[in-house]
Amino acid sequence: MEYWKAHRTLKFARELEMGSLERGYEDLPAYLHMIRRANRGTLTRLNVDDSGRFKYLFIAFGASISGFNFMRKVVVVDGTFLHGKYKGTLLTALAQDGNFQIFPLAFGVVDTENDDSWQWFFTQLKLVVPDNNGLALISDRHKSIGKAIRKVYPLAARGICTYHLYKNILVRFRGGNLFRLVKKAANCYRMDEFQSVFDEIETLHPVLHGYLERADVRMWARVHFPGDRYNLTTTNIAESMNKVLAKTRSFPIVRILEEIRLMMTRWFNDRREDALAMKTTLTRGVEKLLEDRVSGAKQATVQTIDSRHIQVICGSSLHVVNLDSKRCTCRRFDIDKLPCVHAIAAAEHKNVSRVSLCHPYYFSQFLGNAYAGSVMPNDFAVPVPDDVGIQVCTPPIPRNQPGRPKISRMKSCLEVASEKKRRRKQHTCSLCKKEGHNAKTCINH
Repeated sequence: MEYWKAHRTLKFARELEMGSLERGYEDLPAYLHMIRRANRGTLTRLNVDDSGRFKYLFIAFGASISGFNFMRKVVVVDGTFLHGKYKGTLLTALAQDGNFQIFPLAFGVVDTENDDSWQWFFTQLKLVVPDNNGLALISDRHKSIGKAIRKVYPLAARGICTYHLYKNILVRFRGGNLFRLVKKAANCYRMDEFQSVFDEIETLHPVLHGYLERADVRMWARVHFPGDRYNLTTTNIAESMNKVLAKTRSFPIVRILEEIRLMMTRWFNDRREDALAMKTTLTRGVEKLLEDRVSGAKQATVQTIDSRHIQVICGSSLHVVNLDSKRCTCRRFDIDKLPCVHAIAAAEHKNVSRVSLCHPYYFSQFLGNAYAGSVMPNDFAVPVPDDVGIQVCTPPIPRNQPGRPKISRMKSCLEVASEKKRRRKQHTCSLCKKEGHNAKTCINH
C-alpha cells in the first residue's frame, strides 16, 4: 500500500471512531456548556470571528482553580502545535504541587501564536490567577508572551526558561566551557558567586556576556529574580505535559478536551488518595529531598553565635543561619523555602524540628487540599438548552502545507546530546545496598 493511501485509510478510520474534525468544532459550544454544568466553578471561553469561524478557546476546571490556592504562586506557560487539517496551537498554564508533580491549571487552543492570541489567553487566565506582586510567570523567550505579560500582568515577575537559553547559546556560541559557566551563573544562589562567574564569562567571551545582559539577568539568573520562583527555573513541566498529550494533538478539538478531562480526572483522584495515605507532615518528595541533606548536615560543625544566629561550617565554607527568620547566608533556604544543609544542622543543634522550617506549601495536608476537588464527566442525559444548541462554531480556514504531513519536530542539538548521554551510575552503599550514599554516611545501620 502506498503512503497516501495508508494515510487516507487511517484518517477515515479515525473519523469513524472519533468523528470528523469539522464536527469537533460544531460540537464545541454544547461540550463547553456541559463541562461547566458538571463542574462547578469551571471557566470556559469560546471566541469566533464575524463569520462564526473558530478563533480562540480557553478552559480552566473548577477543581484546578480552587486547588491553585494551595500551590506556590509560580505559573509555567507554553504552547505546542496541533496536527491535522486545521493546525492550531495548544496553550497550557501549569503549576507544580508540593510533591513536585505537574498541576494542570488552564488550557487554551488558538489559531496561531502571535500578540493577539497570547494577550487573549492571558486575559482569560487573569480571571483564574489574579495579577499581584507575589506571582511569577515562567516561559520561553517568545516575544509575544513577553508583550502579553507586560500588558496583562504588570505586577507579576517574569522569568525565562534557562533550558531554552542554554540551547540558544549552544547554537550561537560554541564551547562547552562557556556553556558550563552560563549554567553555573544561572543557578547561583549568592550574589558574590554569580558576579564572579559572570565576570569570568565577560573575560572569556565579551560577546556572550553582552548577549546574556540583553536577555536581562533578572529573568534567567536565580539570584537576580525579583520574585519567588522556588525550584522552577525551566519550562520542563510544560514540555512534560506536551509529551503526555502528544498522541491526542491530531484528534478533533472536542476529543482533545475530553482527553484532557480524562487525564485530570485520573490525576486528581490518584493524587488525592496518595496525599491522604501519607503518614508524614511533609510530602513524600520533600521528605526524600531533606533525607539526602541530613547526611551532609551530620558532617557540619555548629556553633551558637547569639540567641538568633548560628554558625555552621561545612568543609571550607562558613554560613550563618537564622532559624527565626528562616534565612541562611547560602540563600538556598531563603529562595527554595526549604531548609538547606546548614539550616538542618542548626536545627539539630537547637532541637528544632526541621518540619517547622518548611513552607506550608510542602505539607501533605496542603497537597490533599489542592486535589480535594473532582473533575466530573459530562452528563449527556440532560439536554442542552436551545440557546446553546444554536450557537455557530465552524472550523477555521485550513492551512495545510504541501508534502508529507509532519507529526514531530526536529530535535535541537541539546536534546540529541542529552539522549546520547550515558546515565551516571549511582554509588551503592555496601551496608544497606541502597543508592545515593556510602557506608560512612549510611543512616540505616
